[in-house]
Order: sequence, then C-alpha cells, then structure tokens
Amino acid sequence: MKPKVFIARNIPKEVEDYIAEHCTYDKWDRPELIPRDALLASLSDAEGLLTFGGKIDAELLDHAPKLKVVSTMSVGYNHFDLEAMKARGVMGTNTPDVLNETVADLIFALMLAAARRLAELDRYVKEGRWKRGNNQDLFGLDVHHKKLGIIGMGGIGEAVARRAKWGFQMDILYHNRSRKPAAESELGAVYCSMDELLQEADFIVLMTPLTPETQRLIGEREFGLMKPTAVFINASRGQTVDEQALITALEQKKIFGAGLDVFEREPVSPDNPLLKLPNVVTLPHIGSATSKTRFDMAMLAAENLVAALSGKIPPQLVKELRP
Repeated sequence: MKPKVFIARNIPKEVEDYIAEHCTYDKWDRPELIPRDALLASLSDAEGLLTFGGKIDAELLDHAPKLKVVSTMSVGYNHFDLEAMKARGVMGTNTPDVLNETVADLIFALMLAAARRLAELDRYVKEGRWKRGNNQDLFGLDVHHKKLGIIGMGGIGEAVARRAKWGFQMDILYHNRSRKPAAESELGAVYCSMDELLQEADFIVLMTPLTPETQRLIGEREFGLMKPTAVFINASRGQTVDEQALITALEQKKIFGAGLDVFEREPVSPDNPLLKLPNVVTLPHIGSATSKTRFDMAMLAAENLVAALSGKIPPQLVKELRP
C-alpha cells in the first residue's frame, strides 16, 4: 500500500504527478495559505507532509500520530521544533542550494537599488518632481570597486561574492562559523571578525540562518560600527536584525541605506516606519521567487518526501535530525 501524504500548498502539476506515482495524497488547493486548524485536521492518517512554512511543533505532531517526515520547500527550517521532531522520530528535510543563484541575483539587485536610490528616484520621476538642474541631491553611491562584507558565507553568500568579485571588481570580506578556503582561494575573500567587517565594509550582506545565537545579531551596537556611507542588506530572516535599531540608524543617517527582503513580522505591517523611509528598499520576501526556482524547490521537496517514505535517508535531511 502506498504511504499517505498531505500537500499543504499548491505545487506544480508535474511535482504532484511525481508524488502520485509513489504516494496517495490529499492537498490544500486554495490560493490562500492553509489555516492552522485545517492543517491539523488533515494530518490524522498522514505519513508525510509537504509544506512551505508554519510551525511543526508538538501540537501538530499530536495531530499526526503516523507522521514520518516533514518536507519543507525552503532553505530555512526555523519553523521546525527540532527537539519535538527528534523525540517523535520524525524526519525533517529542506531545499538548500537549488535557490542559491536566484537569491544572489536578488541580493545584488537590492545592493544596486539601495546604493543608486532606484525606488526613491522612480517615485520622484512618477510624481512629476524631476526638474532641470545639476541634480546633485539625486546622487547615489558606486558599487563597483567597493568593499563587500558577507555575514554567513554559505552557498548564497558565495554566489553573491562571485558576482561582486567578477562583475563589479569588489573586495570581499566575510565572517562565518568556519573558514572557507575555496572562497578565499577563488575570490580572494578575507576572513575577519564581525566587528572588523562592520567597520570596513561599504556593503554588508546578512545571510545567516535564524538560530537562537543569531536572533537580533545586528542591533544598535552593530549599526554604530558601520560607516555612515554603508548600505545594509538583509535577505536572511527578519528576526536576525533588531528592527527598531535599523529604523533608528536609517532615520538618523547613521548608515546610507538598506535593502530588505525580510522583516521581523511578515507580512509587514502597513504602519511599520520602514515603509515611510526613503533610504530603504522593501520587498515582500521574494528571494527565491522565480517560476523555475520555485519549481525546482517543490520537486526537491517532493523527492525528499518520497525518499523518506521509501525507507531511505533523504539527501536533504536537516543536520540536527541526522542519525
């Protein structure tokens, strides 16, 4: 008998067909996110769950006594209660690497947009405020030949560093839990302390996973170390930054600008002060949002799910749950 799975969001038909070859399934097929109570009610006989987010905790596991694997279509898995999953013997998988280049594209877009004030000046033109003159008040910052600091030199960080080095002739600084000899050799990347990076970099890209250690990693002290001409980019998780400290740094011009794809609370509140500031570019968490990459993520999540339910160790089993 095929194992039973629940698919908690819309996925491409080809991915659904792949799952159907190996499993029986129910699915949530509405455009809006599945409500928590509807998800819990759908898991009583599920052995596998394909999801994109939402807490995987003791409450959910209580409603899913047969559950063997949760496969998330994301790199981040901070929504996994790892201790609860470990206690129940439930595997958890994610989708690293397939989105690296796509997210790196977006990070570089944020760097360029924040440095050259693209969103601000787009509004300036559309509002009919462009007049003849020397327009010095519209000047931005160069990106080429500047110094890039990357906090969290994983696959995405390395993809950003390659764009910076070979496309914009930037010098690369990085801070990471471990050194990356290959990146140092290929890109001339220089490993340094966090404080050194914050003080020296012209552009600072935060790409750490969200863990208890990285919660509010960047706050008032860290913004105080940055250059007044620094541009700060966050495409990791909103909770890795003290958002009020960022707002203060932008309001008081302690840094030049910021580019954000993530926020402490998502969707971001319409009254969040960040949305009123001209020196920050704000995006709706779209780092991996291209059709091809989202297809690849969904297929990888499905392959992880099927592998786990076939008695294999899935290739993207998260490290904390590996035997």
